[in-house]
Amino acid sequence: MEQHEVELITQLVAQNEELATLWNEHQEYEKQLARFEGKPYLSPAEDAELKLLKKKKLAGKTKIQFILDEHRKSEA
Repeated sequence: MEQHEVELITQLVAQNEELATLWNEHQEYEKQLARFEGKPYLSPAEDAELKLLKKKKLAGKTKIQFILDEHRKSEA
């Protein structure tokens, strides 16, 4: 995510509970994914978990982007 989007999110999380939840999940997924990146080899179970985390993170990011787009439309 770009810096200006992160700044907008931090401004809006106090006003939008869904965005706050999605943002917290996004940050948690980032931490979990970083745990896998340091490993030279992933077991099949870890590989499956990695793929699932990436899908969840992408789905959440899409929802976050939608909320930001709606906010920008309402501001215009």
